[in-house]
Amino acid sequence: MNNFVYNNPTRIIFGKDTIRELKSQVPEKQPVLMLYGGGSIKRNGVYAQVKRALKSHRVVEFSGIEANPLYETCMKAVADVRRNKVQFILAVGGGSVLDAAKFIAAAACYKGKDPWSILRTHGAELTTALPVGTVLTLPATGSESNGSSVISRAATAEKLHFTADCAFPVFSILDPQTTVSLPRKQVRNGIVDTTVHVMEQYMTYPAAAPLQDRLAESILQTLVEVGPGTLRNPEDYDLRASFMWSATLALNTLIGCGVPQDWSTHMIGHELTAFYGLDHAETLAIVMPGVWTHELKRKEAKLKQYGKRVWDVRTAREAIAKTERFFNALGMPTRFGAYQIDADEAARKVRSRFAERGTVLGEHNNLTPSVVAAILRSRA
Repeated sequence: MNNFVYNNPTRIIFGKDTIRELKSQVPEKQPVLMLYGGGSIKRNGVYAQVKRALKSHRVVEFSGIEANPLYETCMKAVADVRRNKVQFILAVGGGSVLDAAKFIAAAACYKGKDPWSILRTHGAELTTALPVGTVLTLPATGSESNGSSVISRAATAEKLHFTADCAFPVFSILDPQTTVSLPRKQVRNGIVDTTVHVMEQYMTYPAAAPLQDRLAESILQTLVEVGPGTLRNPEDYDLRASFMWSATLALNTLIGCGVPQDWSTHMIGHELTAFYGLDHAETLAIVMPGVWTHELKRKEAKLKQYGKRVWDVRTAREAIAKTERFFNALGMPTRFGAYQIDADEAARKVRSRFAERGTVLGEHNNLTPSVVAAILRSRA
C-alpha cells in the first residue's frame, strides 16, 4: 500500500430528526445562503424543518440548482453571496446542490478573472472558500463528506470537476427519513452511483492493501443486500439508513487511501452527460462494464477477487456479467440503445473532446482517446 495522508474535516450528524441540530451548527451572526434545487424539499417537509431550525438566523435563499448544476446558475448565486455579504453556505438537497454550493463557495472568494478556471485546473490552486454545511436528502455522490464538485457549463457543453481541501463541508446532516419520498429513479441512480464510486477506487490491481479491499467489498456487499430492498420498501428506515451511510463511506476518501484508483468511467461519463443530458448514474452504468471488458487482463486479478467475495463466482467475465445484471435488476440500462443514442456518434464526440484536451485515462494511463472510442462503440 502506498503512503498517504487522510484528511477529512467534515463532521457527520446522522440519524432521525437531526435537522434540528442546524441551530447550533450554523453561525448565528453571519448571513447564510440557503441553497436548494426545485420544490421537493418543500413538499417533503425538509424546507420547513430547516427554516424552523434557523429562525434566529439571517437567511438568504437561492433555489433552482439543476440536476447537473450549471456554471451559469452558480454564478447568479455568487452574485447573491457578494451582494448580501454572505459568510456561510447551507446546501439542502442531493449531490448536485452540494456540488453547486462548493463551487459557489470557492468562486465567491476567487480573485482571478474567470471562476471557470477553478474547474479547468481541477482546483489545483484553490486554497480559500466560504464554509459550507449540508443537509443531505439524496444519497449518491458522497459530496457531503469530500472536497469534490462537478459543474456543467451550458455555453460550451462541458462538465468538469475540481477537488480541494478547502471545499470539504464543515458539517453534514444525514437524516434517512428525508429520503423516503424520493422517486424510484433517483434511488436507483444513487445505488448505481455509489457502487461505481467504490469500484473506481477498488477495481484496479492488487496493491498489498487487504484492509482497503475489505472495506470496499463490505460497502459493495451492503449495496447488493440493501439496494433492491430500498427500492421495494421505501418506508423501511433501516434499509434507507444503510444505503445512506454506504453512499457516504463510498466517497469520503477513506477507501481510496494508499491504493491505485481508476476514474476513467467517471471522466467518460461526464462527457456523455454534457453531450446527451443523461443522468450521471446512467452514463456510469453504460461505461463501466465496457472499461472492465477492455481492460480484462490488467484488472483480472481484482475482478476475480471481487467476483469471489461479493458474488461467489470464479471468473472475471462472470463478475462483469453479475454487475450488469445487478444494475439491470435495479431498472438501470447498461447499453446506449436503451436511450436511442448512436454508440458510434458518442464515440466520435468523446474521442474528439479528449483529443483536444490531451486526455489519457486509467490507472495505467493507457486509455487514449482512440481506446475510449472503442470502449464506447462496444456499448451499443
